[in-house]
Amino acid sequence: MYKVHGEVFDYTEAFSRNIGLLSRAEQEEVRGTRVAIAGLGGVGGNHTLALARLGFGRFSLADMDKFELANMNRQVGATVDTLGREKVEVTAEMVKAVNPTAELRLFPTGISEENIAEFLDGALAVIDGIDFFNMKARRLLFREARAKGAYALTAAPVGFGATLHVFSPTGMSFDEYFDIRDEMTLADQVLRFALGLAPKLAHRKYFPLNTVDLEGRRAPSLSPGCFLAAVLVATEVVNLVMRLYPPKVAPYFCQFDPLVQTYKTGYLRGGNRNPIQRAKRWWVLHTNPVLRAAVEKPDR
Repeated sequence: MYKVHGEVFDYTEAFSRNIGLLSRAEQEEVRGTRVAIAGLGGVGGNHTLALARLGFGRFSLADMDKFELANMNRQVGATVDTLGREKVEVTAEMVKAVNPTAELRLFPTGISEENIAEFLDGALAVIDGIDFFNMKARRLLFREARAKGAYALTAAPVGFGATLHVFSPTGMSFDEYFDIRDEMTLADQVLRFALGLAPKLAHRKYFPLNTVDLEGRRAPSLSPGCFLAAVLVATEVVNLVMRLYPPKVAPYFCQFDPLVQTYKTGYLRGGNRNPIQRAKRWWVLHTNPVLRAAVEKPDR
């Protein structure tokens, strides 16, 4: 039992409505499972809150940023009362407001080579909520999660929908799937990441490519896609605990877009090295000179 505001907080009662879809034993497993979430903005904050509502009781949370006005349209922790506050601090408060017994490790400087081992320690699942354009931190996260033997997930909000990729510690790696290498420019890495996230392009009818600014590191993002990303991630993470279904790991992918009412899944043999993916990249660069210039411009 745990007292808060003079009331007794009972974990079993708080999450009793999960029972029936989860057994009591599975709920206790969820309570004892650690999840590591890097990045607590558009998707990361939603991931954290969705997992807290499921009753996950151990979190490692990392983010170096503070909430600002431009976060209002999609970030669950962004309110007029949290402007200027650290995202990791606000997110921790949200978790504790749902489950005051939760055990939290906070990393207010984000993830780095120096703290990644501590951040990942004991985590069953590692979740990518890192800023879309921060490929250095993202590659570090997936590389070290693989070395630690943890599943790593990334779910991107794409327009009104979202994608999901699950990387097994023994399967295809993040760099292999997206065909990313150290010598590539950041813009090229980001482009390959984007193309690999949604191979069947469910969003192509309404998402203009010229709204993505690779050089300025800016892209449109909506709250429906961010919330949907959290649904996909939370479902997959609880499945890893319950072991109901074998996870479909990369090069499997999925994309759900409620605006066009379609759910796309598939197995992308070879990842971005697949000839069809190579052709897509050529077409994107051939038809978008601004994107091509950004990809070809050496990093400073």
